[in-house]
Amino acid sequence: MKFCNVCGHGVDLRVPPDDHLERHVCGHCGNIQYLNPKAIVGIVPEAEDGRVLMCRRNIEPRLGLWTFPAGFMELGETSGDGAAREAREEAQAEVEPLELIAVINVPYVSQVYLIHRGRLRGTHFGPTAESSEVRLMSEGEIPWDDIAFPTIWHSLKFFFEDRRRGRYETHSLDLKYRPRPPQRAEISGGNI
Repeated sequence: MKFCNVCGHGVDLRVPPDDHLERHVCGHCGNIQYLNPKAIVGIVPEAEDGRVLMCRRNIEPRLGLWTFPAGFMELGETSGDGAAREAREEAQAEVEPLELIAVINVPYVSQVYLIHRGRLRGTHFGPTAESSEVRLMSEGEIPWDDIAFPTIWHSLKFFFEDRRRGRYETHSLDLKYRPRPPQRAEISGGNI
């Protein structure tokens, strides 16, 4: 960051008074620019028959791998509203957001994931610019070795474990270290 987002003057990286971290501070107007983590919202859409809606990514990163609808939360949305919007954008699906099933902190990319359980409304869904393929899958059909991100993998595990128990709860997980990218031989062998 080089310039103040209020007055346009140059900024300096320094610890402001009464703070403990370096921030970008404008020497002209005094504005302090805070860089904060991004909120990612997602939803596990469940059909009446218990299958969940999964999307094959048609965009980078992790092109061709599987996820449920998820993406950056927008200003003015609740996490549930944002998760439902992502389902429309990525899968052409109308989904009713239900309870929060996971809060996953990923500090190595400065993100916080808020994952909801959802009820699929109707039977319409399909591919979009973001998803080359959209399918309903049972737990046994989930391509566990081809899940796009650790946050998605863990959220699906929480969802299916809770469903087996007959009660949903909000899980919390800290993914503090960047996972080593799997090698193709490991992917085919199931070691992610």
